Amino acid sequence: MHAVVTADRIRRTVDLLRSRGVGEPAGAIVLGSGLSDALALDSPVAVPYAEIEGFPRGRVPGHDQVLEFGRVDGRPVLVLRGRVHYYEGVPLAEATFPVRVAAGLGASWIALANAAGGVDPTYVVGDLVLICDHINLMGDNPLIGPNDDAIGPRFPDLSAAYDRALLARAEAAARRRGIGTRRGIYAAVSGPHFETPAEIRMLRLLGADLVGMSTVPETIVAVHSGLRVLGISVVTDLAFPESIRPLTHEEVMREAAAAAPSVGAILRGLLEEETS
Repeated sequence: MHAVVTADRIRRTVDLLRSRGVGEPAGAIVLGSGLSDALALDSPVAVPYAEIEGFPRGRVPGHDQVLEFGRVDGRPVLVLRGRVHYYEGVPLAEATFPVRVAAGLGASWIALANAAGGVDPTYVVGDLVLICDHINLMGDNPLIGPNDDAIGPRFPDLSAAYDRALLARAEAAARRRGIGTRRGIYAAVSGPHFETPAEIRMLRLLGADLVGMSTVPETIVAVHSGLRVLGISVVTDLAFPESIRPLTHEEVMREAAAAAPSVGAILRGLLEEETS
């Protein structure tokens, strides 16, 4: 049975957050594994997920599970420090509910940052890859079930799921700061195990450059909600069948944390550009 998300439910959560001092953001940012500290806000209002009625709650290390509203150089922004994953047993419509709330609060765009395995053999650990398209291999979709037309269309178009203008702005922000970026296609799998060599070969044949266990459901819900989307992956491990080796979540978090300042610099540049 799939969860149902309605406009009324979103409105109730928005009203709760307004009562806690959360204002209207220009944009929203989701910071994944090891990236929670990528962007600091001025005068933040922080609300733990556990205190937000209807919010999903995760238990994966590296996800702070805190919503923050604040400013970057005067620009209001909502930051979701940590996400909840499908493999935690949370239905996708519930796991992506924070994206619905970001739209309900007034955000016009959302940046989704994650740690990912590099399927492209030219990638190296630490590469920052801006997502230009995705492949959903999770075996599920957050839009399955009754559709509330008040929050989005029954059949949203994903032909340009990742906003080209945001992508170009992120690349420009990175260049101004001397940060190299790539473009890539992200494949989402359910997890929680890391991929087998045969699965990685399949992903490469399908055209994937990256593989991870998040982001795609959030992108689907963001587009359904009318948000423009930017996707950023940190390559934390090399998913090459030729040289695969044992991998731990701790290693993923460590590599993501090392790249967090660069991710934050790009996001800050994106927000600064909106003020100019």
